[in-house]
Amino acid sequence: MKKRTAFIGTILSLISFGQPLLIKTGIVLSTTGLILSVPENVYARDSYYFFKRAFKKGEKGDHYGAISDYTKAIEIDPKDAVAYYNRGLSKDILKDYSGAIADYTKAIEIDPKYADAYNNRAILYEDLGDS
Repeated sequence: MKKRTAFIGTILSLISFGQPLLIKTGIVLSTTGLILSVPENVYARDSYYFFKRAFKKGEKGDHYGAISDYTKAIEIDPKDAVAYYNRGLSKDILKDYSGAIADYTKAIEIDPKYADAYNNRAILYEDLGDS
């Protein structure tokens, strides 16, 4: 990742900004368009990027999308108790109670002092009659 970023930076430093970039096949690229597309790729591999995106989706009511992005954040950082907890919240809203309980439990395993995870898990157990 670092070598590719350094390579892209080196190539971009050789190009005059705002000028068209001509390639042998006759294709013209705008250097400003190339620069604007780089940050998305850089942050796309960061767990915080997926966490923020999932949180925004959850606020808008897109809980399936939020679960997908929380899952990506967890794949990148499996020790993120808050991502498990928030994914559990989205599953709870979608009535996937066993999935929500599993996520709350995982959040508690990672951070045993996570009171909200204990609380939400207990409420689900009570609602399901599973004291």
